[in-house]
Amino acid sequence: MTSERPEGLISLAEANRKTGRLLTKGAFSELDTGAAPTLGDLTEALHFALGDGRIWLNDQRMVLIQSQVLGRLRQEIIDAFGLETAKALFMRVGYMQGVRDAELIQKRFPQQDLTHALAAGPRVHTLEGFVKVTTKGFQFDLRKGTYFGEFSWDDSSEAAEHIASYGIASEPVCWMQTGYPSGYTSTLFGRPVIFREVECAGMGAPRCLVVGQHAEAWGKDAPERSYLGLDWKSRRYVAVERHAAGARPYSTPAEASEGQVVGVSASFLRTRLMLEKVADTDATVLFIGESGVGKELFSSELHKLSPRSGGPFVPINCAAIPETLVESELFGVEKGAFTGAVQSRAGYFERAHGGTLFLDEIASLTYSAQGKMLRAIQERKIERVGGSRTIPVDVRVVAASNVDLAEEVRAGRFRQDLYFRLCVFPIAIPPLRDRRDDIPLLAAHFLKLFRERHRRDVTGFTRRAMDALLAYHFPGNIRELQNLVERGVIFSDAGQLIDIRHLFTGFETVPASAMHLTGEGRIGATRDERPERPSGPSAPITSPEAIRQAEADLYRSALSEAGGNIAAAARSLNMTRAKLEYRLRKIGAVT
Repeated sequence: MTSERPEGLISLAEANRKTGRLLTKGAFSELDTGAAPTLGDLTEALHFALGDGRIWLNDQRMVLIQSQVLGRLRQEIIDAFGLETAKALFMRVGYMQGVRDAELIQKRFPQQDLTHALAAGPRVHTLEGFVKVTTKGFQFDLRKGTYFGEFSWDDSSEAAEHIASYGIASEPVCWMQTGYPSGYTSTLFGRPVIFREVECAGMGAPRCLVVGQHAEAWGKDAPERSYLGLDWKSRRYVAVERHAAGARPYSTPAEASEGQVVGVSASFLRTRLMLEKVADTDATVLFIGESGVGKELFSSELHKLSPRSGGPFVPINCAAIPETLVESELFGVEKGAFTGAVQSRAGYFERAHGGTLFLDEIASLTYSAQGKMLRAIQERKIERVGGSRTIPVDVRVVAASNVDLAEEVRAGRFRQDLYFRLCVFPIAIPPLRDRRDDIPLLAAHFLKLFRERHRRDVTGFTRRAMDALLAYHFPGNIRELQNLVERGVIFSDAGQLIDIRHLFTGFETVPASAMHLTGEGRIGATRDERPERPSGPSAPITSPEAIRQAEADLYRSALSEAGGNIAAAARSLNMTRAKLEYRLRKIGAVT
């Protein structure tokens, strides 16, 4: 088999892993001018979903807020709590922002070594509009735990707002901006690094100047320790592990496991809060939501949080039970009730005794079965089919429906008394299109699950794939997202990222990507939306030959957009130059 990489050629990241030199020691002076990721590279990570009310920086949701609003908030906090408290608060906010941006760089550019990753911080800081950062220089030695960096800031919005409120200050005032590089560098460096402003535009200087050092270099008299709320002696820092291009840009949190509800969006958190409120009671709960939103998963979580967690959780899909067997399945069969029955059989109610019975798609029950269900819930007693004695059952009933039960009542298809008995504590589960902030987290969760289940070494998602997932309508909700990720894991090559062509191979309509920030600072269409890009909205790809043709068109289009520069085209596709050149030769695009 012909190798896709010329013999003896290894990537920079692979050299890092083998020698450890570039990862443990480095300096800004070692970088070439315009070393990636450039500011242009970073602007491609900023997307505006104009019709959706969301702004994304890679997979992180952002908001636009006026600088004057932050300035007014800053003034009110200073006046109410004093200068020192305000300083600590804003420095901590900046620190957390730096931490999140460091995580963004790890995900978006996992192949970069530590020197390049540290150099990207000032560019992200500049992109977010707080200040223009110029790197004067930095150097570090990871083995010795030493770091020193020096940066200048122009046009600090924080300094301008402080002057507008209080005039020229007698000490540095860019607290949030000072916390930012502390959080960013500490996260990547794996050890606490403290930045301090030594010149400040808020004090009348032409620009701000900041210096950063590893925490020990500042000595014991470093008030930033308490400002940042860090206990340097007990806080655990884990050095960032760098990988080759096969790193996991969308890693799954360790606490996310199969069968656990996952989410961070406001609508998800509201649902989770309602679930927690009712969990420790015995109230009947009715989950309402579209098909595929995870009603059974939420009911299972409700059971785990309840005092009945030690008992059984018995789920049943009412639509899957044949109409003639509904009563016997729910309530059981007495010995001799049917010809050939030689022994009694417990139904779902008895099996759930002491625990929780989950009735999915309850609207599909027959009208007569609904009446017996109402009696069982109210009296906590059942009668087996063919029996005459009543059997007490201690069961918490949780029901779910993907149709409007109130409308079913009005149409005469569902008993009104049963509806009111079930609707003690209704919880609406939002569809996935209303909780898009959860898509990156859910996609990473499913990626980890199916990597292990199918034994596939898939490394993550490309930017285009994640953009497409964020823009997709998801008529099948979380179940559809789960299927798409599983398909991507199976379809993609070992050691590679899942691309858009691996996900939307069925009859789904490939979504148009969000708008992004152009090099001129304007909102424009992404590459995927340009007419010549074949991966935009198109007819479904349903045959292997069509897939091969689409892949070839993708490579040719990327090469054309890069002006024939194979290396630049490879970067746009998240591939190595050698691999792209091999595939271009294979399709006859280059000789």
